[in-house]
Amino acid sequence: MPTLLKVHGSQNQFFILDQTQLSQPLTDPELVKLTQQITAHQTGLLGGADGLLVVNRPTRPGSQAQMRIINADGSEATMCGNGLRTVARYVAERDHLSQFKVDTLNASLQVRQQPNLAQGVPAFAVEISPVRFTAAALPFTNLGHERLLNTPVPEIWPRLRFSAIAVPNPHLISFVNRPALQDGVLGTIGKRLNAKNPYFTDGVNVNFGYILGKNKLFVRTYERGVGFTNACGTGMSATSLAFVLLHPDQSAFNQPIDVFNPGGKVRTIVHYQDQHYWIELIGNATFTHQIKVSETNLHQANLHPENVQITDTGEQAYYLDFVKQLPHFNLID
Repeated sequence: MPTLLKVHGSQNQFFILDQTQLSQPLTDPELVKLTQQITAHQTGLLGGADGLLVVNRPTRPGSQAQMRIINADGSEATMCGNGLRTVARYVAERDHLSQFKVDTLNASLQVRQQPNLAQGVPAFAVEISPVRFTAAALPFTNLGHERLLNTPVPEIWPRLRFSAIAVPNPHLISFVNRPALQDGVLGTIGKRLNAKNPYFTDGVNVNFGYILGKNKLFVRTYERGVGFTNACGTGMSATSLAFVLLHPDQSAFNQPIDVFNPGGKVRTIVHYQDQHYWIELIGNATFTHQIKVSETNLHQANLHPENVQITDTGEQAYYLDFVKQLPHFNLID
């Protein structure tokens, strides 16, 4: 009987479906229907999630697997750093590997096992790339600029400066003070730019970063297709890159950056090699539940409690113990 996993990276929650274990893979409409059914926070499975991570056979030479990301609203994301860590762990345990490549929509990315963050908290490092800054890569238009890098953009919000970076997911970043994290500005901007608007016609992930000190950030994200999340891996990576570029007195290339978020903490390392930027994202890959379900019910998106067998792995308790040891930043109350 097929087994789904409920997983998270920094409390950015997903279900993993390994299509290679099925006699008949789900079609795209079936994947969308399944995702929307199980991720709903009020009526979904185990309190819902931010999306479904689909593991397929690799599509490029030299890779071990492919990852697709179906958001809670049924749209497909280009990449997901927090999700990739959990898929990396799943494939590593399935195939008995510690380092390999995973295909995403636009690239084949290197992943590798790391020492546990704490007792019972497995960790993986994943590559976040490629990086682009042009308006066409996001895309954005009607803002009077070809590139946004610490740029005033009054069309979006007065008295804030914005950077736009694709990693390859599109991210809009602003470094802000505590009140801006606490009030409704991030939600207002995120909702506006992910509805019909003349600037980011495909929507955009919006990140507010608060500098805590040298090589230390707090990041809050309004995620395209999801809304507010406990953490966004590509958002923390893009914000780390902007941090290194714009605040060299507080950060540097090739140095670990501690990035705190509402769901916990990750570590990033920003690299510039051969005239290319890339970011290494290091954090937990936690499996909270195993869900056994028949293949027929998967195809029919019929994952109601009476049709599944759920086993708690016990890993969440270890993760929460890890989070309790982190400094508490009261920035979003």
